[in-house]
Amino acid sequence: METFLLLMAEASAVNAELAEGNHGFGLNFDILETNLINLVIIIGVLFFFGRKVVGKTLSDRRERIEAAIVSAQKRATDAKAALEEQQQKLAQAQAEAEKIRNNAQENAKVAREKILATAATDIERMKETASQDLNAERDRAIAQLRQRVVSMALEKVESQLQTGVDNETQQKLIDRSIALLGGPS
Repeated sequence: METFLLLMAEASAVNAELAEGNHGFGLNFDILETNLINLVIIIGVLFFFGRKVVGKTLSDRRERIEAAIVSAQKRATDAKAALEEQQQKLAQAQAEAEKIRNNAQENAKVAREKILATAATDIERMKETASQDLNAERDRAIAQLRQRVVSMALEKVESQLQTGVDNETQQKLIDRSIALLGGPS
């Protein structure tokens, strides 16, 4: 502060000498002429009131910075909690997806086994049906053949009877026909 006052005094002195026309260097110690009192009052007022304004400004700025820091910390805490919650949800979703995939694989195995069992049963049933159909068709063919043989034998017998077959030949024909038909021998 002393340096400031000294500089002010010198500036006043230089100003006063220039005004007088004297071009030399000197000091003016007249307090009233150098406006030193006015400068001290202005500096004092600025210091007194400026300190309050600057202090209030700095205090307001500090409060805003503290509020911003608190808000940022709260947002960081909220973001961290949200991140943890979402990570838990992700872990649950992954576990659920794994469970669903395992269930789907089990269901696919069960369905495959059912289909294979059903197919095997169907194949067996078809084989049995085909075998039964084949046996029935064979029996029918055999029956038709027997009937045809019988009718042919009867026709032959009738034709021979008409031509006159002796008793012994007739007996042999009858016995042979009965044997072919599956009767007693």
